[in-house]
Amino acid sequence: MASSKTKYFLAGIVPYIIWGTMSIPLRNIKGFLPQEILYYRIFVSIVMVWTTILLFRRTALRNDFTFLASLSKSKKIQISLLTLLSAFLITGNWFTYIYAVNSVSLKAAAFAYMVCPLLTALCGFLILKEQLTKTKIVALLIAFISILLLATGSLHEVLWAVLIASFYAIYVIVLKVIQGVDKFNFLGVQLILSGLMILPLYVSHANAFPVDPFFWSHIFLIAIVFTIIPLFLNSYALLGMPSSALGILIYLNPIVAFAVAFFYFKEKIDIHQLFAYLLLLFSIVIFNAQLLKNLVYKKQ
Repeated sequence: MASSKTKYFLAGIVPYIIWGTMSIPLRNIKGFLPQEILYYRIFVSIVMVWTTILLFRRTALRNDFTFLASLSKSKKIQISLLTLLSAFLITGNWFTYIYAVNSVSLKAAAFAYMVCPLLTALCGFLILKEQLTKTKIVALLIAFISILLLATGSLHEVLWAVLIASFYAIYVIVLKVIQGVDKFNFLGVQLILSGLMILPLYVSHANAFPVDPFFWSHIFLIAIVFTIIPLFLNSYALLGMPSSALGILIYLNPIVAFAVAFFYFKEKIDIHQLFAYLLLLFSIVIFNAQLLKNLVYKKQ
C-alpha cells in the first residue's frame, strides 16, 4: 500500500518540476507568435501520441472501446461532454501560459500556479466532496498569505495568472471525474479535440509554414518533454491521489519557475517575494505532511 502511494506521489511531483522549467524553451522561440507555438505544439503532439498508441497500445485502445460500449447512453454523453470540456480547458491553459511567458512576464506565469492549487482544492471540496483536514486548511491559509504578498505588484499580471490557473484547476477536477479509460489514450483524444478547436484559427490566421530547424527542435521538445510525458504522469497520479493533494503539488511549479527566472534569466527578486516563495514551500510540506511521513516511515 505504501509503495503504491509512493508511486502516485512521485507521478504527481514530476510534471510540475518539468513544467516549472518550460519557460526556457518558450523564451528561446519568443520571436514566434504564441498561437503559432500552440498550433504546432498540438499538431506534433497528436502525431507523437497516436503513433505510440497505434504501435504499442492497441490492446488498451480496444479495451477502452469495449468499456465505452458497455456504458449507458447517459453515461456516454457525460463522458463525451467532459472530454470535450477537458480539451477546451487544457488548450486554454496552454495558450494563456505561452502568452504570459513571452508577452506578460515570467512572474505572472509562475504566480498562476500559486493560485491554481487553492482553486483546485476548493473545487475538490465543493464538487467532489473531498475532505480537508484542519492541517490542510492551515496549509492553504499559509499559501493564501504568500499569494497576497506576491499580489502586491501588477494587477495585469495577477489577472493573467488567475486566468491561467482557472483553466488548469477545473481541468484537474474534470480528469478526476472521468474514470475507467486508459489515461494515455484519453490524452490522445484530448489532443485531437484540441487540434480541431484550433484548426479554424490556424487555417484563417496562420503565417507562412516555419522552416527554421531551431523552431522545430523546440516544438518537438515541448511536445514530448513538456506536454506528453507530464500530462500522462499527471493523469496517472489522479488515479491514486485526491485532487486537493495533487493540486497543492502545483506549488512546485512556481518554485521551480522562480528558480529558473532568478538563476537562469537573472530576473530581480526582492526580499518580500523571496519570503513569499519560502512560505509556499512551507505550505507544501504542511499539506503533504502525512504523505511525507509515510515515505520516511517506508524508507526506515
